[in-house]
Amino acid sequence: MRTNATTNENSNVASLPATAKPQTSKEVIAANVKLLIEQLEAGHSEGLTAYLTAMGRFHSYSLGNILEIARQKPDATRVAGLYAWNQLGRKVKRGEKGTRILAPLIGIRKKKDSEAERSKDPAAVNQPVLVGFRAVYVFDVSQTEGVELPELKKRVKGDVGAYRERLTDFITAQGIELEFKESIAPALGMSYGGRIAIFPGQEPAEEFSTLVHELAHEMLHKAERRIATTKTVRETEAEAIAFVVSQTIGLETGRASADYIHLYHGNAALLTESLEVIQRSAALILSAIETEQVAEQANEAGQTETTASATEDITDAALVEVA
Repeated sequence: MRTNATTNENSNVASLPATAKPQTSKEVIAANVKLLIEQLEAGHSEGLTAYLTAMGRFHSYSLGNILEIARQKPDATRVAGLYAWNQLGRKVKRGEKGTRILAPLIGIRKKKDSEAERSKDPAAVNQPVLVGFRAVYVFDVSQTEGVELPELKKRVKGDVGAYRERLTDFITAQGIELEFKESIAPALGMSYGGRIAIFPGQEPAEEFSTLVHELAHEMLHKAERRIATTKTVRETEAEAIAFVVSQTIGLETGRASADYIHLYHGNAALLTESLEVIQRSAALILSAIETEQVAEQANEAGQTETTASATEDITDAALVEVA
């Protein structure tokens, strides 16, 4: 259920302190979740806001690298490696410090001669396998200079534009019925399992966020997960997904609440699971409502991040933007 809640907190996101350098994807996530728990228990919500903001900006990236970008440079909007920026006609400014992320190392597992002879698929003879990770460094556009970059899309603060129609089309495509009912007041939205009810007359930006919130319930909080989580955790996950999606398309969203961590009682495993759920769900919704041009670039970014070669000397993350 979505209720009418507002915040007056300053939306500036502060930089987060550095931590030790983890070497695997699991270590990256664990280190960042530990840091997040420490910050939220101390009453600071800047870290959570930075993480959720980065989920929208870099939703084609892995959760571990999203957390690393948010921790090291929470104001990043476009990131790429040195080679990628050079190809775009831009140079990293002297003295700029890169953001460390992990790129997968892909090796080739060769089949034995007997296995290769039995295989009817030539592509299956030499199979790519993940052999580990290595550190690579990316830089935000603000750390570069050179040729002006084309804008992928322009956003007007508070204007949902064509995103509302794309969102309702996506809801319909999932087989979910959408209706507008005054009888659900004082709730702004309700999820019934296969049906979403929205209170009519909301401002477009608030209605959009409410739709995403209730869609998140439809996607996540039925059957097994509904039994395994509390109502408060489910509401928090849905609100976090609405935060990520709404902020990504340029809507005013305020800041994430410092009360978030109390829902998990310091349980790092549960918090990690919840962040993964939020990231995957927000990425799916954003992919559905983006324009074809933006979606294609996001897909290319994700492919670049996950196809690092074990024999290459330099691996660059692809360009990703949120204006």
